[in-house]
Amino acid sequence: MVWVLLGPLAVHIARDLHLSAVQKSLIVATPVLAGAGLRIMMGILVDYIKPRLAGLWGQGVVICALMLAWVFGIHTYPQALLLGLALGVAGAAFAVSLPLASSWYPAQFQGKALGIAGSGNSGAVLAALFAPQLANLYGWQNVLGLALFPLFMVFIIYFFFAKDSPDTLPAKPLMDYLTILRDPDAWWFMFFYAVSFGGFVGLASSLTIYLNDQYALSAVQAGDWTAVCVLVGSVVRPLGGVLADRIGGIKTMSWMYCLAAASFFLISFGASHMMLTMSLLIPAMFALGMSNGAVFQLVPQRFRRQMGVMTGLVGMSGGLGGFYLSSSLGYARQSMGSYQWGWLIFAVLLLVAFVGLTKVKRRWRTTWGAPHLTSAMV
Repeated sequence: MVWVLLGPLAVHIARDLHLSAVQKSLIVATPVLAGAGLRIMMGILVDYIKPRLAGLWGQGVVICALMLAWVFGIHTYPQALLLGLALGVAGAAFAVSLPLASSWYPAQFQGKALGIAGSGNSGAVLAALFAPQLANLYGWQNVLGLALFPLFMVFIIYFFFAKDSPDTLPAKPLMDYLTILRDPDAWWFMFFYAVSFGGFVGLASSLTIYLNDQYALSAVQAGDWTAVCVLVGSVVRPLGGVLADRIGGIKTMSWMYCLAAASFFLISFGASHMMLTMSLLIPAMFALGMSNGAVFQLVPQRFRRQMGVMTGLVGMSGGLGGFYLSSSLGYARQSMGSYQWGWLIFAVLLLVAFVGLTKVKRRWRTTWGAPHLTSAMV
């Protein structure tokens, strides 16, 4: 919720600080890009000082940043960018929650556990629904202060109840974590998540603009429909993990990638009626959300001993994928006069991911995913 808080407030911030369209877009993009990059650092920190302590440090940074912004105010564009950088730490919390949850559960429950933990991205719905209304009532600067209440509550609960698993591995030399990039499986997982989560977050950040431009919906109407799509993609993430636990992550992702690709291909032709487009967008977001859960059913099977750094790397690729995919829609509209090629890029990347899964599935199922090595479905 806090990671994407500046997005719903961007109209108010731009009005008060007299920002250009480019400056406004950078304020919204800064937390996303910062969160993507900081996930690597947070993932390494998780492996080095353990998840609980890394989580306390991260929450502390976000709370202090929001408190300073609320008390002293945001009066200039650079100050808003600095706040966006700090809120990127909130996005990096992904690299804490998943290793913390993963370490407590056996292989056959990884999909369900990490799906539930990962469904925290549904907080974006809360920001989209409530932040603009609160800004109208109390001013957008005070929304930063109001956000401190749930943050303090979570910090206190986390401090007393979050525990590191006894199975948490001891810290290793920092350079050891870089060797993971020599493993091709790490790059495959990064690509798969860049497509699935990248598609999800890319659409979450650009659907309002698309619906407003394509179907002349008001900002409120477009935001409400965007919230519906984001909610669908968020709440089904645990279901994707559960399904992956039962039939295997590879099979789940393969079906979901094909469903999303077909939806985006049909959307690319520009349906004349908004409800027809929504009837395609909602299944697409459903498929992307399911895929997000399935990816992290597989990652712990392959990289159980490097979950911190792998969560950081995979999470970073998801954030970067979201930035690229949302930009592709805008670029297609500006350069070609329609969104068609932007949607087609979505579809093609999903099909490439499907082909990649087909390529690696035999090797995965006969090596680290072999039945005699793991009790989990792969």
